[in-house]
Amino acid sequence: MTHIPEDHPRYASLITRERIVEGVQMGITSQQGLVAQGRGEAFDYLIGERTIGSAAIAERVAVAYLLTAQRPIISVNGNTAALVPGALVSLSDVTGAQLEVNLFHRSDARMHRIIEHLKAHGAGKVLGSKGDARLDLSHDRGIVDQEGIYAADVVLVPLEDGDRCQKLVEMGKIVIAIDLNPLSRTSLSATVTIADNVTRALENMIQFTKEMKKDSKKQLQAIIDSYDNRRVLADAMYAIQEHLKNQAGREGIEWI
Repeated sequence: MTHIPEDHPRYASLITRERIVEGVQMGITSQQGLVAQGRGEAFDYLIGERTIGSAAIAERVAVAYLLTAQRPIISVNGNTAALVPGALVSLSDVTGAQLEVNLFHRSDARMHRIIEHLKAHGAGKVLGSKGDARLDLSHDRGIVDQEGIYAADVVLVPLEDGDRCQKLVEMGKIVIAIDLNPLSRTSLSATVTIADNVTRALENMIQFTKEMKKDSKKQLQAIIDSYDNRRVLADAMYAIQEHLKNQAGREGIEWI
């Protein structure tokens, strides 16, 4: 990994880029994942590279769903495996949700590398290699494990493809998406949309889980019942607008 001084104004963003590049070199992340990372980074910049209030609300609701689920699953793709393997394992541990690798550019070798990478970061059993069930999709993200995503009632899908998200919702599953673009198909289709950087979102969710595990089922259900995903999406769009407006003001640029 290229040395990046910690006082660099873009330190966190550049480190994230380096992790994705390293993931490609390790055979974990696809080259197309580099493009997806750049798109997410752009939206993070627009939102101010921070966890906005509505994202924190969505993260708490996501935790409530995971803690009340019967068969929760955390879906893992190449980018998340490269960026946040330790956080994925930690969230799995504290919530009891199983990890399942699911890839658009799927191969046995890449599946094996990602599973072993997660295990190197402390994961126990990782699903995804069986591929003994299929969602009604024409590409390889439709290949899932029967005991995992196919049978799940709640699925966390960080950095997701929109059509798979839509299909999971159509199957009656609760889908939690982490997506910085509030207008993506994923964001608009998901039950809960977390408009936050995956690195911040997972750490927040781990902390929220530790705080909320003592809550009763009734308390957790009340958190779920009070949630409105459309309001959260609207707030994310407003936050982007206000951040741009404030940035323009600081630079003396008239906001039209």
